[in-house]
Amino acid sequence: MEWLLIIAATFLAFANGANDNFKGFATVWGSGTLEYRQALILATIATIVGSLLSWLLADGLVQQFSGKGLVASDATQSLPFIASVAMGAAVTVFLATRLGFPISTTHALIGGLVGAGAAQAGGVHFAKLFDTFLLPLLVSPLLAAALGVLAYRLLKVRPVEKDCACVALEPVALPATASAQQVSAMLPIIVIDQASECERAAMPVRLSISKYLDRLHVGSAMAICLARGVNDTPKLVALLLLAQGLGASQGSVVLVALAMALGGVLFARKVAQTMSQRVTKMDHTSGLAANLITASLVLFASKLGLPVSTTHVSVGAIAGVGASARKLDWHALRNVLLSWVLTLPLAASVAWAMNLAL
Repeated sequence: MEWLLIIAATFLAFANGANDNFKGFATVWGSGTLEYRQALILATIATIVGSLLSWLLADGLVQQFSGKGLVASDATQSLPFIASVAMGAAVTVFLATRLGFPISTTHALIGGLVGAGAAQAGGVHFAKLFDTFLLPLLVSPLLAAALGVLAYRLLKVRPVEKDCACVALEPVALPATASAQQVSAMLPIIVIDQASECERAAMPVRLSISKYLDRLHVGSAMAICLARGVNDTPKLVALLLLAQGLGASQGSVVLVALAMALGGVLFARKVAQTMSQRVTKMDHTSGLAANLITASLVLFASKLGLPVSTTHVSVGAIAGVGASARKLDWHALRNVLLSWVLTLPLAASVAWAMNLAL
C-alpha cells in the first residue's frame, strides 16, 4: 500500500507539472518575448528551485493538506485514504492537461479529500472546507483580476512609441552670492522620448525601456514559477508523509520536484497554448502587468499558509489585463471557468470510487 501511495502521489506531481509548470511564462510566450522552448527551459529551472525551497518557506501548507480538520482524524493516517486523494486529483489534472484546460491542482486535491472523506465514516467537515480552502480559491482570482485591470492602466501611462530613456545635461542658473557673481551649472535630467530624438540630440547616455521591461517580464515569469513550486510542492509532499519507504521529508520534496519537472517538459504545450494565445491577445505591457500581480499574490499567500491556486490567480490576472485592454476572449474564458467548476466533483468522484475499492 505504501508503494501504491508513492505511485499515486508521483503521478499527481507529474500531472501537476504538466498543467502548471509553464503558467508563469504564458504571458512571455504569448507576447512574443521568448520562443516556447526557451520559455519552457526557464520555467522548468525555476519550478525545481521553488520546489526545493518549499520546505523552508511554506511548511504551513503541508499541515493543511494532510487533511487534518477536514476529515476524521483517523482517516488522515490511512494509506488507502491518502492514495485515493492523490489518484483522484492526479486523474483529474492529467485529463484536463490533455484537453488543454488550465485547472488548479489545489482544487483537485480538495476534491480528492472531499471524495475520499465522504467514503469514510466521519464524513467531511464542510465548515473547515469553506473557510480554509474554498474561500481563498474564490477570492484570489477576483482580486487578481481587479489588480490586473489597475496594473495595466498604470503601465499604459507611458506612450509605447517613447521607448528611449536618456540622460541629458541641462544648464541651471545658480543664485549669486556676496562673494561671487551668478554662475550656471550643468545638471543631469532624465528625458523619455523616441529613439530617433535621442540619437538626433546625441544624448551621451540612453537605454531602451522596452528592452529592460522585457527582462523584467522574464524575471517576473521565473518568480511565478518559483512561487508556484513553493506553493504546490508542500501540498504534494503532504500526501507522501505516510510513505515510510521514502524516509525523511526531504526525499519527498526531491521526488516531487523531479516528477513536476518531467511532466512539464513532456506535456505542457496544450495548456500553454490556452493561456498564452486563446484567453487574450497579449503585448509586452499586459504580460508584464499580469505576471507582477500573479507572483506577488502567490508568494504572499504561501507565506501566510493560504492554499491559493496559481492557476486561478494567473488566469484572473490575465483576464483582468485582457479586459482592460479590450482584448479578452470571453468564449475561451468561459470554457476555462467551466473546467474549474467540474474539477472538484470529478476529483471527488474518482477518489470516492477508489477509496471504496481499496
